[in-house]
Amino acid sequence: MRGNMLELKNICFSAEDSSKEIEILKNVSVKIEERFVAVTGPNGSGKSTLAKIVAGILKPDSGQILLDGVDITDLSITERANMGISFAFQQPVRFKGILVKDLLSIALGKDATMAEICEMLSEVGLCARDYVNREVNGSLSGGELKRIEIAMIMARKTKVSIFDEPEAGIDLWSFQNLIRVFEKMYAATNGSILIISHQERILNIADKIILLADGEIRQIGTKDEIMPALLGSGQPCRTLTDKL
Repeated sequence: MRGNMLELKNICFSAEDSSKEIEILKNVSVKIEERFVAVTGPNGSGKSTLAKIVAGILKPDSGQILLDGVDITDLSITERANMGISFAFQQPVRFKGILVKDLLSIALGKDATMAEICEMLSEVGLCARDYVNREVNGSLSGGELKRIEIAMIMARKTKVSIFDEPEAGIDLWSFQNLIRVFEKMYAATNGSILIISHQERILNIADKIILLADGEIRQIGTKDEIMPALLGSGQPCRTLTDKL
């Protein structure tokens, strides 16, 4: 167990679809205090919504979010970031005119030296010389952007680091490297890593798996408890040989 704890209490969230209210999350309650927690489940089960609610991008209709016992339900994204919550988007944001070194300096909270940039990028398998002065724009591939975003979050050393389907849109080679990065982050982190994923290899390195379906938590347990039922249930659970 870690020193930090994120707790969700009776989280409900609805959204309008074609002029009618759709319940996306229904009384979701869970404690996250392990080092590596994966949230999985079928498409439309509310996984990404849950991640965005924790990050502060969306506000729940009702319920509470506690970080180390402090109620953060009404705090903004910036306030949550200052308290130690990081969020990596499913599709990383591109910033025209902003260089990779600028983003890494923001993550560090100071002007990053070349040595620090080299260390951060090498952690995710990138050569600083090739990327330090690159713009964070369309010239970078999805896999490169994912790894730069992960380098930022590793540099921040936050209490809770959230990744929304980090495998989306990257090739097989990048995915294999992504797994290695998460394993390294797992070994080094003092906080919790929360990953939304269908990927079997990501689920296999989780301390705890939360299975969502129809906006509700159906099961919480270790990989040994969850994976056999998940793989035999017809739920989406992709392996490395599946197309990403």
